[in-house]
Amino acid sequence: MSTPLLKVSGLRAGYGKAEVLHGIGIEAPKGGVITVIGPNGAGKSTFLNSLMGILPAKGQIEFEGQSITDLTLEERVMQGIALVPEKRELFGSMSVQDNLVLGGYRQMRLGNAQWRSRLDDVYELFPRLKERRAQEAGTLSGGERQMLAVGRSLMSRPSLLMLDEPSLGLAPLIVKEIFSIIETLRQTGVTIVLVEQNARAALAVADHGYVLEMGDVSLHGPASDLAQDPRVIDTYLGAARTKA
Repeated sequence: MSTPLLKVSGLRAGYGKAEVLHGIGIEAPKGGVITVIGPNGAGKSTFLNSLMGILPAKGQIEFEGQSITDLTLEERVMQGIALVPEKRELFGSMSVQDNLVLGGYRQMRLGNAQWRSRLDDVYELFPRLKERRAQEAGTLSGGERQMLAVGRSLMSRPSLLMLDEPSLGLAPLIVKEIFSIIETLRQTGVTIVLVEQNARAALAVADHGYVLEMGDVSLHGPASDLAQDPRVIDTYLGAARTKA
């Protein structure tokens, strides 16, 4: 069996003395898509922030077979890890293209003289961003802002892309487009960790799924199996069906 790109074991993290994650373990194979689903307050964003180095954590985090547990956020970025946060955190007064150029920092630091050519790849994936490249990011629609946030992360050519609630607050048609883009990204070979409340859409696009509840992994397995699991259907998919 090949070494997973990402292997997390015994991960504990929280805020102050309040522990949110209670020793969880997750693996992501190279080029695969895994999803972490669960209710609000389960610790999904805490998990991603711990992997990124934004929050201190205990346990073991291995990336490409090497421990990154003690690395800083900046060092993890340089290793090839990127996070698209829930709030997107764009520079609203800067143009779309300038936001994207900032995302190329890792490639510039690595001495890749052609790092700006990555813009063409991002514009091919997101034609709408090319149309609006001179527009201020703060004037974009919610869907366009999400595209920009993803595009900015892709500028660094990450091996691991983590997405925190990419469908949050978006219209159904835009949500469908975002998940279509995730399918496209899979074909480029990037490994994706997707945290998402839209369990139906997340399990449809993922290879493997984890259910996170109260800071613990309560269930995991092939995404197609979880989509058929009575507990997942009753707790997560049933609710989605009712809202449809």
